[in-house]
This record gives sequence, C-alpha cells and structure tokens, in this order.
Amino acid sequence: MRCPFCGHDDSKVVDSRSIEGRKRRRRHCLKCNKRFTTFEAVERPLLMVAKRDGSFEPFNRNKLIAGIYSAIKKRPVQMEAVTGMVDEIEAELAAEMSPTVSPDTIGSMVMARLREIDEVAYVRFASVYLAFSDVDDFVRVISELHK
Repeated sequence: MRCPFCGHDDSKVVDSRSIEGRKRRRRHCLKCNKRFTTFEAVERPLLMVAKRDGSFEPFNRNKLIAGIYSAIKKRPVQMEAVTGMVDEIEAELAAEMSPTVSPDTIGSMVMARLREIDEVAYVRFASVYLAFSDVDDFVRVISELHK
C-alpha cells in the first residue's frame, strides 16, 4: 500500500478490524514512520434492475431505502432494522451472482422482511408495490396477514 505522506510502496499493517462489512487497517510506513488508515471492501459486480418497460438501471440502494422509509413512516421501526434489511437483500442478490434482477424479486424480498418487522409497514409497502386499485386489495392483504 502506497504511503499518502511520502509515496513509499511498503507499509506494515499494525491493526485490522471489521467495520460495517469493510476492513479498517491501520498501517505504518516503513520509510517515513508515519501511520495512516485504509479501508478495504469487497467489490461487488454491478447489479442491474430489469424494469417492466424493458429498460435497465443500476441497483440503487438509496432508492430502496427511501421506499422502505416511506412505508415505516411514523412506525416504531428502528433505522438500523431498515439498513440491516437492505444489507441482507443486497448480500442475497450478490450471492446469486446474476447480473440482472427484476423489481418483482426485490419487492418480494422487502415485503417478506417487512411482514416480520411491522405489519402496518408491510401493508403500506404492499399497497404501492402491488398497485392496489381499491379497498378490496387492502382487505385481501390484511386477511392474509391474519392467517
């Protein structure tokens, strides 16, 4: 690893820790004796979402978080639960090693997790994701929850 102070190519790892899915390493330059920190993360292949109109767009973690946040608005759901949910979904999609994913797959994954966390948020998300057209759609989803 190149030292940011003197540019020397050789450094020694003094400390290594895992933080939020990344490796944080404290390094010591063998030439100038200064210390610096580096972060290491696994590079995942670019995941593309195959939209219903036939177009493709890159998977957007922030867009998914925003959709989930709108469903949990004013609900007793912790922010960590949402980011954990998105981390799980991202990891599961990456493990499949498929370059494309459908919005239906992502939506189903979110709904399954929301159902376990908060039923009201689940119904809110389902109403947008499944494009409810009338009250009967709400009644159907709520009756499925009670089964």
